[in-house]
Amino acid sequence: MDFLSRRPRRNRKTQTIRHLVSETKLDVNDLVAPLFLIEDNNEKQAIEALPGQFRFGLNPLLEEIHQLSDQGIPCVSLFPALKENQKDPLAKKSYDRNLFYVKAIEKIKSKFPHLSVMTDVAMDPYSSDGHDGVVNSDTGEIENDQTLEILAKMALNQANSGSDIIGPSDMMDGRVAYLRKALDEHDHQNVSIMSYTAKYCSNFYGPFREALDSAPKAGDKKTYQMDFHNKREALLEAQLDEQEGADILMVKPGLPYLDVVSSLRQNSQLPIAVYNVSGEYAMIKALSEKGGIDSTYGMYECLVAFKRAGADMILTYFAKEAAIFLNQSR
Repeated sequence: MDFLSRRPRRNRKTQTIRHLVSETKLDVNDLVAPLFLIEDNNEKQAIEALPGQFRFGLNPLLEEIHQLSDQGIPCVSLFPALKENQKDPLAKKSYDRNLFYVKAIEKIKSKFPHLSVMTDVAMDPYSSDGHDGVVNSDTGEIENDQTLEILAKMALNQANSGSDIIGPSDMMDGRVAYLRKALDEHDHQNVSIMSYTAKYCSNFYGPFREALDSAPKAGDKKTYQMDFHNKREALLEAQLDEQEGADILMVKPGLPYLDVVSSLRQNSQLPIAVYNVSGEYAMIKALSEKGGIDSTYGMYECLVAFKRAGADMILTYFAKEAAIFLNQSR
């Protein structure tokens, strides 16, 4: 076999060599942990559709964040689960200064000042209609510009409570510019905006909507979330978000959209985030329960794929599990 002057397998022969030549590095600092909040301070509710995930009242939430912080996770992303009687068509609770959600932000920032807190800006957790925008009661259409006014109030409420990164996930046109202007005018120039730039109308959000009870009461979200047939459209959304003042661009979901992550990475100098969404997490857990996959290594393979595609940060329900694995693998 003298003709084989090149043998790529030489760079795979031991674990230490494989680590040395590894093209993609996954680190605990790449991870953002999404967390669900409820109003009852001492409650901790298992989420059936998301094995191993919970809705947290404030006290168990703080304990969970303490554990995440001990593992080196640098950021959490918070989502409120409101009771139905707290919701209305104009999402008024979203800008209530006494809402348990914003009180939790204050508490987290006081106890964990080194931790970055990311908050969600969209109407659906607070809306009796379950949509990300104001629903026209006559036509059923989503009112873009009226929604922006509510989103700005919501974002200011979160920023006033200490949010480090505002995450508009609504997909309304012009919302990044509108929120940037509102934040700057109220002395929040240092609050970042991570835009859900390419948020697709996906089938993979089901467990998340169960966790927040936030599914649309009528219709769907196809008139504002992106059509999953489209890729070039994501570049248009990214260009607009950059022009409007976004600090970070996000692709959501993750696994079916690695090509979009890669495309944004190649066409933007901004940091790229990806959301490893609830349906993706639940698939791996379900397959693991049936013995078809090793959950830990399936998780790791998927998270590395996000990094390989070009993501700088990953929002994932695997955050704690991944951090423990990575810390133990050092």
